Amino acid sequence: MTTQPTIPFEQQYPAVAQRGIDQSTWGALQNSVFPGARDESILMAVDYCLSRHLDILLKPVHLVPMSIKTSQKDHNGKDIYEFRDVVMPGIGLYRIQADRSGTYAGADEPEFGPLITTTLGDDKSTSEYQFPEWCKYTVYKLVGDRLVTFSAKEYWLENYASASRYTTTPNAMWKKRPYAQLAKCAEAQALRKAWPDIGQAPTAEEMEGKEFVPSEKDITPQQPTIQHYPIDQFELNYTKWSSVIQSGKKTAEQLIAMIESKGVLTEPQKQALINCEAEEI
Repeated sequence: MTTQPTIPFEQQYPAVAQRGIDQSTWGALQNSVFPGARDESILMAVDYCLSRHLDILLKPVHLVPMSIKTSQKDHNGKDIYEFRDVVMPGIGLYRIQADRSGTYAGADEPEFGPLITTTLGDDKSTSEYQFPEWCKYTVYKLVGDRLVTFSAKEYWLENYASASRYTTTPNAMWKKRPYAQLAKCAEAQALRKAWPDIGQAPTAEEMEGKEFVPSEKDITPQQPTIQHYPIDQFELNYTKWSSVIQSGKKTAEQLIAMIESKGVLTEPQKQALINCEAEEI
């Protein structure tokens, strides 16, 4: 039996090898850190971490499947959504960056507001859910020789993720851990306030289960669609228009302006109308 030659790792995964990742590390990323993720998605996370000098094996970022609105519409004119993996920082990354600053001086235990009961669901079914109204998170930062506090207060109803865009029912994580999920959102906001250079990107914990609508818009100037005046209509009306011009009721310029309010004339068509005026002169 002929044994098939083993293909070197560098040839199997050239894009991975180019990033300085060996076979054992790549295997860990595929099977332990981001199990089930597509290779191209893992490479996005690798590039994110390389650019910020982060150890990807500590999983400072997450690959979050997000329902993203595309520019396309379905046959009913509704927006078409598709799932894509989006690289997002985890709350752990914010903690790492705060600690690296050398000015992080700890945090208080999160404070929670009163327990609220609200009915959530959809047209088919609703249920009552209980959750803390808000969570306040306070972090401490050394500014010179002073200890400064930064607090963020986040409300459950403004942060929770629904099971889908068709219902207000919380998703599984927000049902199971209403306090912990809200505390992570409040902590992320407090860390952003204290250390603005952390960035303003939402964390994976804040966006888990939510739809992602990119804020960036295509601002490339669009060329207007030119609607030309129908050729058959021009030929049909030409005799009538030439009579109007020759009778002096309208000049060729006035008539052209009137016609182009309905569609753009070609240069030969304009010239034909101008010639009618010239013939009369």
